[in-house]
Formats: sequence, structure tokens, C-alpha cells
Amino acid sequence: MTLEMTSRFRGCLLGGAVGDALGAAVEFLSHEEIQSRFGAEGIREYAPAYGGLGRITDDTQMTLFTAEGLLRSHVRGCLRGITTQSGLVSSAYERWLYTQGERSRKETEQEWLDSGWLIKQRELHSRRAPGMTCLSALKQMRAYGDRAQNDSKGCGGVMRVAPIGLFAHVMGASHEMCFELGEEVCALTHGHVTGQLTGGVLAVMIQCLVAGDSMAQALAHAMRILERKSGCEDTLQALKQARELAESDTAPQVAVVMLGLGWIAEEALAISVYCALKGRDFRDAIELAVNHDGDSDSTGAITGNLLGAMSGEEVIPRSWREGLELHDVIRGMADDLHDCGRWEIYTDGGGKDEKWAWEKYPGY
Repeated sequence: MTLEMTSRFRGCLLGGAVGDALGAAVEFLSHEEIQSRFGAEGIREYAPAYGGLGRITDDTQMTLFTAEGLLRSHVRGCLRGITTQSGLVSSAYERWLYTQGERSRKETEQEWLDSGWLIKQRELHSRRAPGMTCLSALKQMRAYGDRAQNDSKGCGGVMRVAPIGLFAHVMGASHEMCFELGEEVCALTHGHVTGQLTGGVLAVMIQCLVAGDSMAQALAHAMRILERKSGCEDTLQALKQARELAESDTAPQVAVVMLGLGWIAEEALAISVYCALKGRDFRDAIELAVNHDGDSDSTGAITGNLLGAMSGEEVIPRSWREGLELHDVIRGMADDLHDCGRWEIYTDGGGKDEKWAWEKYPGY
């Protein structure tokens, strides 16, 4: 794999994190309030949130734990010959829940909660306006891989699934398999079909973008799979509207308002896709994605995931990259996703990477 591919993986996760961090300061403000505080152009650089500048929210926290779960599933599969991706991701989410000061019903041993490298990043042990749906569903979890028993289609599922597209690319998975895993991972916390299908769409778009597709091509691939899914109407209509608005002369701020507020899954995805299609460059798209009424950090994060996967980490403004909380951790996670297919870990032993891989990403 080329250096450019490494850059795309890093761009996807770092791009999502900077969009998240820029939107963190304005997530609960109206557009009018944003303009009153930051001027007519809105927020353009990091502003104080959660005790500092460039601070990530639960969106990036959960994205990192998604990646950790996928990597643990890979290590387990290589060393034990059998694995479960959604099961290991839900186990990772249990560790995220623990960082939020909460516990699930599983009564998991402390040794398992403390295992691996990600949980040891102290900055993650901080509540950054976590979604109530995610907290509630994970607290009710009795077994890894259990589907949520609610009817929520909030954006807390789609906001965190970008690593699935990266992982699917490395593993050579089909677009259909990637889509299904995106659905499964969202279903861990969101019971409504729209809250799940949107995750499948984003995962496939990320998979296509790192492979070199344009934004329009990636969207078309994902929509072709979406059209075959039961209950696809809300998501499909939202994405069609986003694409039509991006091709129109409608003023961007007006178009974003037409697409919704972003608190629910199909609106967050549609706003992000629109911004990724319409923005003149990375900065322009992210600024558009966060300067609106509604869920600014989630739409900023998803837009950043998309554009970073397409164009690499170099397109992210330096000031945003350098001021980002946990920059090195996020970049390191992207590198592990990129490299994991070449780790020498085998069921019969003898692989040179087995010891450190199990310590960093242990299975169960």
C-alpha cells in the first residue's frame, strides 16, 4: 500500500476529529447565536469547549473505540481462528461506557475493562456530552453483540462508523459486507432501521473513497446497496435531496437548513454528504458543516471523515491538526487500521507481531 493510502486513513480519522472539535463549541447554539458570538462567517477556528481548545467529543471517542473493536476482532481471528466483529466492537463500547463513569449489566471483570492501550489514554476518561441513547443501550447490554431494544434513529450510530470502511478496505471485503457491518454496529445502540442503514451508507462511502472513488461515485455505490434494503425510504430520500441541492444553485446555508438539524441519522448523513460535495475545499466544507442550527459536531465529524478519506491528511488545515486533542492517538489508530492486514500473527504461533498485537488489541 502506498504512502497516499496511509494519508487517506489518517485523513479519515483526523478529518473527523477536527470537524468534531470545531463543532464542539457550537453544538448547542443556533446559527444566529453562532454568528453573534463569532461574527457573520461563524466559527472558523477552535473555540473553548470542555476546558480547552481543539477538544474532541463523544463522536471521536466512540469512533476510536469502534476502531479498537475491529482491530481486536482481527487479532482474535488470526490467533484463535474464530472471531466476531460486532461482538468485539460492543466490547469496546463497554470500555467507552466505563470511561464515562458507567457500567453495563454484564458485570465484566475489571481486568478486561482495563485491557489494551486505548483505555489507558487518560484524556478519554471524560464526559463530552455523550448521547443518551448510546449510554442507555450500552448500560442495558447483557451480552456482547446484543442489538439495542429501542426505536431510536439518532445520529449516535452513524457518527462513529468510519473505521468500518477503512477496515473493510484492508480486509478486501465486498461493499455489501461492509454495509452490513455498518448496520450491525449501529444496531448495538440504535434500534430504528434508519439509524442502522445510515451507518451502512457511510461505511461503504469511506471504503470507496480510500480506494480512489470520487465523492459522487462513492455516494452512488452506497445508494445502490441502500435501495435494496427494507425500510430505506427515509435515508434514500435524504441523500437524494442532498445530491440534488449540491448540484443546484441554492445558497449553501439555505440548503443545509432544508436538510434538517442533524440530530437524527438521515439528516446528519445528508448534511455531511451535501457539505462534502459542495465545499470548495476541506476548510470550506467543515465550516459549512458546523455553522448551522443543530448537531454541529456530528455533521462536522462525518464531513471530515468523508473528505479526509478522499484527499488525505494533508488537506486538513495545519492549525486544526496541530491543535487537536489526542492527535497522536488518532493518527496511531489510523496507522494500525492501515497496517493490520500485514501483521504477522498466526493461529499456529511463530508470528513476530503476536505478543505486542495481543497486548495492544487483546481478544477475549
